[in-house]
Amino acid sequence: MKENQEMGLLKKLYTVVFKNIWPLWVGGVILAALNTVYLLLLGRAWRITTGFTYWSAWVVQAFGGKPQEWSYFVETGRQTEVEQCFFSNDLSLVSFGVILGALLSVLLSGQFKIKKIKTTKQAIAALAGGIIMGYASRIALGCNIGAFFSAVPSLSLSGYVFGLFVVIGAWLGSKFLVKFLL
Repeated sequence: MKENQEMGLLKKLYTVVFKNIWPLWVGGVILAALNTVYLLLLGRAWRITTGFTYWSAWVVQAFGGKPQEWSYFVETGRQTEVEQCFFSNDLSLVSFGVILGALLSVLLSGQFKIKKIKTTKQAIAALAGGIIMGYASRIALGCNIGAFFSAVPSLSLSGYVFGLFVVIGAWLGSKFLVKFLL
Protein backbone atom coordinates (compact mmCIF):
# COMPACT_ATOMS: atom_id res chain seq x y z
CA MET A 1 0.00 0.00 0.00
CA LYS A 2 2.78 2.40 0.99
CA GLU A 3 4.69 1.60 -2.23
CA ASN A 4 1.60 2.43 -4.29
CA GLN A 5 1.29 5.78 -2.52
CA GLU A 6 4.97 6.53 -3.15
CA MET A 7 4.62 5.61 -6.82
CA GLY A 8 1.54 7.83 -7.04
CA LEU A 9 3.49 10.73 -5.51
CA LEU A 10 6.38 10.16 -7.93
CA LYS A 11 3.98 10.13 -10.88
CA LYS A 12 2.39 13.38 -9.68
CA LEU A 13 5.82 14.96 -9.21
CA TYR A 14 6.90 13.82 -12.69
CA THR A 15 3.71 15.25 -14.18
CA VAL A 16 4.13 18.59 -12.39
CA VAL A 17 7.82 18.94 -13.25
CA PHE A 18 8.00 17.45 -16.75
CA LYS A 19 4.52 17.35 -18.28
CA ASN A 20 2.68 20.44 -17.07
CA ILE A 21 3.58 23.91 -18.28
CA TRP A 22 5.29 25.92 -15.56
CA PRO A 23 4.11 29.43 -14.76
CA LEU A 24 6.42 32.08 -16.22
CA TRP A 25 7.40 33.35 -12.79
CA VAL A 26 8.76 29.90 -11.81
CA GLY A 27 11.01 29.83 -14.86
CA GLY A 28 12.08 33.40 -14.14
CA VAL A 29 13.00 32.59 -10.54
CA ILE A 30 14.96 29.49 -11.60
CA LEU A 31 16.84 31.41 -14.31
CA ALA A 32 17.59 34.27 -11.89
CA ALA A 33 18.95 31.79 -9.35
CA LEU A 34 21.11 30.07 -11.98
CA ASN A 35 22.38 33.44 -13.22
CA THR A 36 23.31 34.40 -9.64
CA VAL A 37 25.09 31.08 -9.01
CA TYR A 38 26.99 31.47 -12.30
CA LEU A 39 28.08 35.00 -11.33
CA LEU A 40 29.18 33.86 -7.87
CA LEU A 41 31.10 30.83 -9.13
CA LEU A 42 32.80 32.34 -12.18
CA GLY A 43 32.87 36.04 -11.31
CA ARG A 44 31.32 37.16 -14.60
CA ALA A 45 27.96 37.45 -16.27
CA TRP A 46 26.40 34.45 -17.96
CA ARG A 47 27.17 34.15 -21.68
CA ILE A 48 26.92 31.39 -24.21
CA THR A 49 28.08 32.23 -27.74
CA THR A 50 31.71 32.73 -26.78
CA GLY A 51 31.85 29.01 -26.04
CA PHE A 52 30.71 28.29 -29.59
CA THR A 53 33.46 30.59 -30.86
CA TYR A 54 36.02 28.41 -29.08
CA TRP A 55 34.47 25.28 -30.60
CA SER A 56 34.91 26.76 -34.08
CA ALA A 57 38.47 27.77 -33.26
CA TRP A 58 39.32 24.27 -32.04
CA VAL A 59 37.95 22.73 -35.25
CA VAL A 60 40.05 25.13 -37.33
CA GLN A 61 43.05 24.37 -35.11
CA ALA A 62 42.54 20.61 -35.61
CA PHE A 63 42.93 21.17 -39.36
CA GLY A 64 46.16 23.13 -38.91
CA GLY A 65 44.77 26.66 -38.67
CA LYS A 66 45.97 29.28 -36.22
CA PRO A 67 42.84 30.79 -34.68
CA GLN A 68 44.86 32.33 -31.83
CA GLU A 69 46.08 34.82 -34.46
CA TRP A 70 42.52 35.89 -35.38
CA SER A 71 41.82 39.51 -34.51
CA TYR A 72 38.95 38.47 -32.22
CA PHE A 73 41.27 36.51 -29.93
CA VAL A 74 44.16 38.98 -30.19
CA GLU A 75 42.04 42.10 -29.50
CA THR A 76 40.21 40.50 -26.56
CA GLY A 77 43.40 38.94 -25.13
CA ARG A 78 41.99 35.42 -25.35
CA GLN A 79 44.74 33.73 -27.37
CA THR A 80 45.68 31.44 -24.47
CA GLU A 81 42.08 30.28 -24.05
CA VAL A 82 42.21 28.85 -27.57
CA GLU A 83 44.98 26.56 -26.30
CA GLN A 84 42.59 25.03 -23.75
CA CYS A 85 40.51 21.98 -24.57
CA PHE A 86 36.77 21.40 -24.62
CA PHE A 87 36.65 20.16 -21.01
CA SER A 88 38.95 22.76 -19.46
CA ASN A 89 37.19 25.84 -20.86
CA ASP A 90 34.27 26.91 -18.66
CA LEU A 91 32.52 28.79 -21.48
CA SER A 92 32.65 25.66 -23.63
CA LEU A 93 31.19 23.56 -20.83
CA VAL A 94 28.39 26.06 -20.17
CA SER A 95 27.47 26.09 -23.87
CA PHE A 96 27.44 22.30 -23.90
CA GLY A 97 25.36 22.31 -20.71
CA VAL A 98 22.71 24.54 -22.29
CA ILE A 99 22.42 22.19 -25.29
CA LEU A 100 22.35 19.08 -23.08
CA GLY A 101 19.83 20.67 -20.71
CA ALA A 102 17.52 21.61 -23.59
CA LEU A 103 17.76 18.07 -24.99
CA LEU A 104 17.06 16.47 -21.62
CA SER A 105 14.10 18.72 -20.93
CA VAL A 106 12.45 17.94 -24.25
CA LEU A 107 13.15 14.20 -23.86
CA LEU A 108 11.82 14.08 -20.29
CA SER A 109 8.70 16.02 -21.24
CA GLY A 110 7.93 13.58 -24.04
CA GLN A 111 7.89 16.40 -26.59
CA PHE A 112 10.84 15.30 -28.75
CA LYS A 113 9.88 14.75 -32.38
CA ILE A 114 11.87 14.53 -35.56
CA LYS A 115 9.91 16.36 -38.20
CA LYS A 116 10.30 16.03 -41.92
CA ILE A 117 11.29 19.22 -43.70
CA LYS A 118 8.29 20.01 -45.87
CA THR A 119 9.84 22.19 -48.55
CA THR A 120 13.23 23.26 -49.83
CA LYS A 121 12.20 26.83 -49.10
CA GLN A 122 11.66 25.90 -45.44
CA ALA A 123 15.11 24.26 -45.23
CA ILE A 124 16.83 27.27 -46.82
CA ALA A 125 14.99 29.67 -44.50
CA ALA A 126 16.00 27.65 -41.42
CA LEU A 127 19.63 27.45 -42.55
CA ALA A 128 19.76 31.16 -43.43
CA GLY A 129 18.15 32.08 -40.10
CA GLY A 130 20.69 30.03 -38.16
CA ILE A 131 23.63 31.55 -40.04
CA ILE A 132 22.30 35.08 -39.56
CA MET A 133 21.70 34.50 -35.84
CA GLY A 134 25.16 32.99 -35.34
CA TYR A 135 26.90 35.75 -37.26
CA ALA A 136 24.91 38.47 -35.52
CA SER A 137 25.69 37.07 -32.08
CA ARG A 138 29.40 37.27 -32.86
CA ILE A 139 29.44 40.79 -34.31
CA ALA A 140 27.23 41.96 -31.44
CA LEU A 141 29.58 40.15 -29.01
CA GLY A 142 26.71 38.27 -27.45
CA CYS A 143 23.38 36.58 -27.78
CA ASN A 144 20.14 37.01 -25.89
CA ILE A 145 21.69 35.54 -22.74
CA GLY A 146 24.71 37.83 -22.58
CA ALA A 147 23.20 40.89 -24.23
CA PHE A 148 19.80 40.75 -22.53
CA PHE A 149 19.48 38.26 -19.70
CA SER A 150 22.75 39.24 -18.02
CA ALA A 151 22.49 42.96 -18.88
CA VAL A 152 18.97 43.78 -17.64
CA PRO A 153 19.45 42.64 -14.00
CA SER A 154 22.53 44.87 -13.79
CA LEU A 155 20.41 47.77 -15.14
CA SER A 156 22.59 48.13 -18.23
CA LEU A 157 20.95 50.36 -20.83
CA SER A 158 22.29 48.06 -23.57
CA GLY A 159 20.08 45.23 -22.29
CA TYR A 160 16.92 47.29 -22.59
CA VAL A 161 17.89 48.55 -26.05
CA PHE A 162 18.65 44.97 -27.08
CA GLY A 163 15.28 43.82 -25.73
CA LEU A 164 13.42 46.53 -27.65
CA PHE A 165 15.11 45.60 -30.92
CA VAL A 166 14.52 41.89 -30.32
CA VAL A 167 10.79 42.60 -30.07
CA ILE A 168 10.89 44.73 -33.23
CA GLY A 169 12.98 42.12 -35.05
CA ALA A 170 10.69 39.28 -33.99
CA TRP A 171 7.65 41.21 -35.19
CA LEU A 172 9.25 42.05 -38.55
CA GLY A 173 10.57 38.50 -38.91
CA SER A 174 7.15 36.97 -38.29
CA LYS A 175 5.60 39.30 -40.88
CA PHE A 176 8.31 38.27 -43.37
CA LEU A 177 7.75 34.55 -42.67
CA VAL A 178 3.99 34.80 -43.12
CA LYS A 179 4.29 36.80 -46.33
CA PHE A 180 7.08 34.90 -48.07
CA LEU A 181 7.57 31.46 -46.53
CA LEU A 182 4.27 30.15 -45.19
